[in-house]
Amino acid sequence: MFEWSETDVMIRDAVRGFIDKEIRPHLDELDSGEMSPYPIIRKLFSEFGIDALGEDAITKLLARQRKREEALAAGEPLPEKKEKSGGSGGGPFDGQESLMAVLVGELSGVCMGLVTAMGVSIGLGATTIMSRGTLAQKERWLTDIVTMKKVAAWAITEPDSGSDAFGGMKTYVRRDGEDYILNGQKTFITNGPYADTVVVYAKLDEGDGADKRDRKVLTFVLDKGMEGFAQGKPFRKMGLHASPTGELFFDNVRLGRDRLLGETEEHKGGDGRESARSSFTAERIGVAFMALGIINECHRLCLDYAKNRKLWGQEIGRFQLVQLKLAKIEIARINVQNMVFNALERSRAGKPPTLAEASAMKLYSSEAATDVAMEAVQLFGGNGYMTEYRVEQLARDAKSLMIYAGSNEIQVTHVAKGLLG
Repeated sequence: MFEWSETDVMIRDAVRGFIDKEIRPHLDELDSGEMSPYPIIRKLFSEFGIDALGEDAITKLLARQRKREEALAAGEPLPEKKEKSGGSGGGPFDGQESLMAVLVGELSGVCMGLVTAMGVSIGLGATTIMSRGTLAQKERWLTDIVTMKKVAAWAITEPDSGSDAFGGMKTYVRRDGEDYILNGQKTFITNGPYADTVVVYAKLDEGDGADKRDRKVLTFVLDKGMEGFAQGKPFRKMGLHASPTGELFFDNVRLGRDRLLGETEEHKGGDGRESARSSFTAERIGVAFMALGIINECHRLCLDYAKNRKLWGQEIGRFQLVQLKLAKIEIARINVQNMVFNALERSRAGKPPTLAEASAMKLYSSEAATDVAMEAVQLFGGNGYMTEYRVEQLARDAKSLMIYAGSNEIQVTHVAKGLLG
């Protein structure tokens, strides 16, 4: 793949029309937090049929799983699984990677907070339930999340365990008969303040004095309003203002086994660490999609400004130092776009990037997007420092990509581990 297909371009143009009509006029309200991102996302899903696409995919998936379970219970031969010719093998929009890449890229260049709110809800929340949940659990939560009728959060980060997510995790559950009692705190949780459904990772405390770092990690699903479960107010942040981020508090929250994903502590896919690692891979590839959106928008704004802004009687694009900035932006655009195209092609071939490769993509693309956005601010000069010209918002949002989905310092470790074995 070396360019977008005709279908991709048609979708891109339609998305740009939606953005111009429904998002650009409200950027100030979104950036100030006065406007919630969720109604806009729902309208986007409705206009482009993404909600119907997601609901249809979930309906078919659940029907196939129900049929297999019924056959297994009756002692009948299991229906054959149809092999897919592509896709990442697990997400609600599996096989629609190009659509999502176009959508994410176009939205990120205008309001990346919308992408974060949407991506965490579906790409992390729904996907975790899909990959680890029982049939009953999928029926209970998935359709509402993938259609954005309800908003999901994915809670793993804690005040003392950011990059050391598993080892430093203090949130824990204890068995109480057939139930579990959850205690602890999570922070920096996207959608946390308003989420209807929350996927929570917690250590199992069996009271045996085992090393806390090595305890089993279990994954639960909570709903807003449960007794003992509190959602904090949105944090004030440097960027991503359209994406609400906050804390979650758990004070003796009673959880039935029906809220433990898989309804067993011995999940066939390993403990909660394995589902989180799978999510990390998808999330880091998504960062490259977002970075490309930031770079493309900076590219467009800077070219337009260089052609129209005049100093000393000529367009600033004629000055060599300005040309150097434009050249660096173009090089970053080509490199990150090639990474995105490579990831899409590999996904279609059924060979998606490994965690180490996804980390490399995240490391490079996030740094490239941040450098490009800062160059854009500098190219605009005083105007670039003003909110009216938008490049300052792009710079604030781009910086988050170097921290989001695991800090870039941690990505270095994952890339090296992949190389060294």
